[in-house]
Amino acid sequence: MEVSRIRALRGPNLWSKRTAIEAIVSCSECLIEDMSGFELRLRARFPEIGSLQPAGHEEAISMAHALTLATLGLQVQAGCPVTFSRTAATTESGIFQVVVEYSEEKVARLAFDLAQELCSAAAGDFPFDLDDALVRLRELDEDERLGPSTGAIVQAAHARGIPHRRLTSGSMVQFGWGSRQRRIQAAETDRTSAISEAIAQDKELTKMLLDAAGVPVPQGRPVSDAEDAWAAACEIGGPVVVKPRDGNQGKGVAVNVETRERVLAAYAASSEISEDVMVERYVPGYDFRLLVVGNHIVAAARRDPPNVLGDDVHTVRELVEQVNSDPQRGEGHATSLTKIRFDDIALATLASQGYDADAVPPKGARVLLRNNANLSTGGSATDVTDDVHPDMAARAVAAAQMIGLDICGIDMVCDGVHRSLEEQGGAVIEVNAAPGLRMHITPSFGKGRAVGEAIVSNMFAEGEDGRIPVIAVAGTNGKTTTVRLISYLLGQKGLRVGMTNSDGVYIEGRRIDTGDCSGPKSARTVLLHPDVDAAVLETARGGVLREGLAFDRCNVAVVTNIGMGDHLGLSYISTVEDLAVVKRVIVENVAPNGVSVLNAADPNVARMAESCPGSVMFFTSDPHHPVMATHRARGLRVVFVDGGAIVAAEGSFEHRIPLAQIPLTRNGTIGFQVENAMAATAAGWALGLDWEIIHTGLATFINDAATAPGRFNLFDYRGATLIADYGHNPDAIQALVKAIEHMPSKRRLVVISGAGDRRDEDIRDQTRILGEAFDDVILYQDQCQRGRADGEVLALLRQGLEKASRTKATEEIRGEFLAIDTALARLNAGDLCLILIDDVDAALEHIAKRVAEA
Repeated sequence: MEVSRIRALRGPNLWSKRTAIEAIVSCSECLIEDMSGFELRLRARFPEIGSLQPAGHEEAISMAHALTLATLGLQVQAGCPVTFSRTAATTESGIFQVVVEYSEEKVARLAFDLAQELCSAAAGDFPFDLDDALVRLRELDEDERLGPSTGAIVQAAHARGIPHRRLTSGSMVQFGWGSRQRRIQAAETDRTSAISEAIAQDKELTKMLLDAAGVPVPQGRPVSDAEDAWAAACEIGGPVVVKPRDGNQGKGVAVNVETRERVLAAYAASSEISEDVMVERYVPGYDFRLLVVGNHIVAAARRDPPNVLGDDVHTVRELVEQVNSDPQRGEGHATSLTKIRFDDIALATLASQGYDADAVPPKGARVLLRNNANLSTGGSATDVTDDVHPDMAARAVAAAQMIGLDICGIDMVCDGVHRSLEEQGGAVIEVNAAPGLRMHITPSFGKGRAVGEAIVSNMFAEGEDGRIPVIAVAGTNGKTTTVRLISYLLGQKGLRVGMTNSDGVYIEGRRIDTGDCSGPKSARTVLLHPDVDAAVLETARGGVLREGLAFDRCNVAVVTNIGMGDHLGLSYISTVEDLAVVKRVIVENVAPNGVSVLNAADPNVARMAESCPGSVMFFTSDPHHPVMATHRARGLRVVFVDGGAIVAAEGSFEHRIPLAQIPLTRNGTIGFQVENAMAATAAGWALGLDWEIIHTGLATFINDAATAPGRFNLFDYRGATLIADYGHNPDAIQALVKAIEHMPSKRRLVVISGAGDRRDEDIRDQTRILGEAFDDVILYQDQCQRGRADGEVLALLRQGLEKASRTKATEEIRGEFLAIDTALARLNAGDLCLILIDDVDAALEHIAKRVAEA
């Protein structure tokens, strides 16, 4: 069994809507039925693997199937919420595509590696350490997955249909897209002021501001050294708290300290956390945390310090080990409780009670391991949200507003939350930016609170989902022009449009990236941009196969056509029907209230209507096409051509746009541009654009080298007509030939190369078609042959010409610019020259230069 490729599908994909890893696995001689005892040995090493052959399936089971199920099963046993997997045979014998869902990509990749080891161990009958494998997976999963605070917010956003994207390996997450996006990092939002956060970290400044706001705070001051700390304790009188001035999570905090020895020790511990240390009055009572979101208290919890209960048998150390064995306690923040630490502070706290680690406390004795009650140091939490007195809640909100935090954890010490702070002599001892949420989500005792939902509701008003209109465009030909035209229509409405296509990424008409940008990486760039009100995304087959979609759903999906020669034979996409399944992915992921715009004249495209979760709008030039007629008879939306106009119809409604008013179509004579205009009109209608905006956009869209490079760009060269186009498959060539038939010319000349990553027959077909329509042909070889040997593409192009009857002269040139110059030198007034360009930007610049010189 060999693995030749593994990649991550990070969005909806060919196989499912779930994130998954996909691997190409070769196991031509590894059928399980031919491997005596393999399945028994596999189950002995991994009993939870499940059935290797699902009910109702009778096909032979290979090692690839076992690998798939082992990868999925290992993740499940490690606690990952995954359910989907698939093993698919390819067109090559013994080669399989293995697809397994993941919740964390790195965990899935490790599970895949371990699954290979497991299958090899079962095949070779040698040991496999399942326990160690699961420990490694669980540890990696804990490191990779979001912590409880961030996770709760993400889950709440997901429940509201708000899209999210993790921006870092940590807790930075974006909610929504484009101009409607918001960002968080743990329990901080993009509205959390850096100044407010700095104030909250400065304990002395926080106290001063709270005191000014009338919020009770304990007396105290900063100290310069250990002796000064003792002096401050003496000034205050009675027990004190020693803590770092800018600490967090209770690190280095010692409470209820009275003796000189303990003050000095506490200072030493605090000074390891921060150079600035504070000493303040110890306020007796329980430790409470009130969570403020916006202007409201959304949760409150009593926090108890870590402790054990004596049983007259076990030592303190043994009792702590018993408590830490609770599966709810972990090392970090992934579990609801944290393990109790044995450190200098714990030992000092024990000593103050007359114990050491090896002492055996009497039965029923409550032994503290710390005086502070932070969960991060082993404390526990009890929910008291429903008991908070209104005056106490008001004080917490006032404290948060004084500091300026939109999400804030207010720490109070008092006897209880049923009375105001003033009435019981309590105080606010700390204000926390980025407060931990797990004590409220999964408290040790009491009811969990929907704090994630409260934070999301504070970020997004009711009914908002952070989404901008997303329009995805797929197909063999016409994608880029359709994308540009839809973008132009949206721009006419005043929206700031982000656009991706095969020649770049554009934000408000400005190109910010170049090259073929029709994949998910470029789409994510647009969705991340804060100045984008709508996204129009060319969605090519390669990106879908390589990584899936960049979005979870779109408002409009446009499929222009499915043609021969669109990279058939690559990535096991061998037929037009296979290609249609890939292009169909955007249709499958239309929002329930969205629209698919489909070409009714293309059977493979029309069949996609069955897979659309939203509504469907068909377009084609022929209003009498059976698909169109049936759809219109049902009162549904269609777009077609009639009487020299594009007609949008629904039931008895009709709206007409004369083709003469759409320069792109050259008065309706360029058929493929008419199709592009219909698709864009339908998309605009689906998006609810006013017809006046659609009219204006179609009338003013200019299809030149600046606005639509490489898309039927026209030039005048000394009285001859030049057409520069990026057509690169037989269907595109056929459409170009049909368009040129309506253009007068004395003599026709074509300049063409071929893309090496097409099938041989597709390369030959291009020159066969051109040879029937042109008098002269100049073949050129470009710099990148895409895996072909030198001269191989030229030879295939010659073979295509041999089947043509019209061509009179053929010449071969090495180099695109030289081929263009050779063609220009032959032109006379009244001639027509089609230049099929390869390096779009450079070739258009070269042509423009020659035109300017002429």
